[in-house]
Amino acid sequence: MRYPAALKPGDTIGVCAPSSGVSGTLLGRLDKAVENVTALGYQMQLSPSVRQDAKCVSADARIRADEFTRMYEAPHVAAILPPWGGEFLMDVLPLLAFSHLRDLPPKWVCGYSDTTTLLFPLMLLCDVATVHGSNLMNMGYARIAPSDLMAFQAMSAPALLQSSAENWGRFTSGEGVTGDAYWRDRPGLWKTLGGESAVTFEGRMIGGCLDVLCKLIGTPFAPVDAFLSRYGKDGFIWSLESCEMKAADIYRTLWQMRTCGWFERCRGVLFGRPDGYGDNRDFTLVDALAQSFSGLDIPVVYDADIGHTPPQMQIINGAMGRVQYDNGRATVRQDHRP
Repeated sequence: MRYPAALKPGDTIGVCAPSSGVSGTLLGRLDKAVENVTALGYQMQLSPSVRQDAKCVSADARIRADEFTRMYEAPHVAAILPPWGGEFLMDVLPLLAFSHLRDLPPKWVCGYSDTTTLLFPLMLLCDVATVHGSNLMNMGYARIAPSDLMAFQAMSAPALLQSSAENWGRFTSGEGVTGDAYWRDRPGLWKTLGGESAVTFEGRMIGGCLDVLCKLIGTPFAPVDAFLSRYGKDGFIWSLESCEMKAADIYRTLWQMRTCGWFERCRGVLFGRPDGYGDNRDFTLVDALAQSFSGLDIPVVYDADIGHTPPQMQIINGAMGRVQYDNGRATVRQDHRP
């Protein structure tokens, strides 16, 4: 596994939009995010397509692929932080030369939601660690929330230790930039599928947003079996979250992943609090997880601080992780040293 150089103040963070761009009234939030990150001591470089959006994308797929490639090639750009996810990043994948990207010095790419569509192939095809973590637009409020600030620590420190949050909630507004990013008014208790009061597991981190991971199954961009074979001695922690999926969708997707062998050598599963979620009649999230992992004899921790419901932990895919759960609280330690 190749780990990018540590991000440091004064470095340039590139912003390109391989999925959706930003337009209209949301441009003010983008400007505030750039201002906030600049105040941390970083330089910011935005690609031309970031400030436009039509038909759910920032630009034609070829333009999006070229802008990402040029940013990844640029020696002065230390990390790439898209504004957010979107819907159709998959159109970019056939236009990226992953063999070329693999020959370049590794570079941090951080984001979540549809950005998983890029992060996952980068790790599998290029053996580059990536961050399933905060998007730039998360940072476009009066101040950057502590959980989002951890994205910069994830890209700068050789190890990252995060603890489960006391409370969780939702975004305050889609457009507001004068207040805090999140309401956090609900108790942040994690749970175990088997009801265990304490579990610990270790392995190499792998995962992302389930809604788009499932679309990569069976494509050349998700050679999971080869990756599991290369790093099999380490074991794996699957870190997953969903947006817009109901319980039945989650079960169908996890069933497909399991049938394809994706959970071989798995030592534990973290499943984030789902966003846009609903039960299917009396079939619940717990049912979906229980049927998906039945008989595998691995610990499953759910309602974790991962994904679309804030605050979210920064998950370094490719890093070695250690999860310690104890009575509703948890810590996640990740090490990414060469």
